[in-house]
Amino acid sequence: MKNVILTGFMGSGKSSVGRIVAKRLGYEFRDLDAVIMEEAGLSINDIFSRHGEEHFRAVESRAVERVAGSTALVVATGGGAVISTENRRLFRSSGIVINLMASMESILNRLRNDSSRPLLRGPDREEKISRLLSEREACYADADIRIDTTGKKVEDVAAEILTYLKGKL
Repeated sequence: MKNVILTGFMGSGKSSVGRIVAKRLGYEFRDLDAVIMEEAGLSINDIFSRHGEEHFRAVESRAVERVAGSTALVVATGGGAVISTENRRLFRSSGIVINLMASMESILNRLRNDSSRPLLRGPDREEKISRLLSEREACYADADIRIDTTGKKVEDVAAEILTYLKGKL
């Protein structure tokens, strides 16, 4: 059985939607950030502050290899997991890649009280989000389907995904 890989920017709904999709498919849900924290024994923030983004991306790639070697998973990736060409290859080889998108306004609203995002620390969150979205756009576009979550309930996004997946798993 193929995996279902959810990609997208932070705040696009990957984890919330992924849990519902996994339950309805009878698959196991894996949040890639949780896999990374388990492997490292540190929070994402601690990994970034102690070791930097490059080290984090190496740990993230090892976690991608682990989940890509499994089956019947719904995987919510970290927002930057797609920047690695090898990670994208592994995602594609292990399952169906679904990119969740959201408007800038939605992302800002969803993340407004979230201080756990190391790449958004400091002032000018909107500029940082805009820059990261632009830098990652081609990587996010490397998906089997893209779904806009703006203004949608997580249950409705999950239903859209399940409809798409019929006959593909």
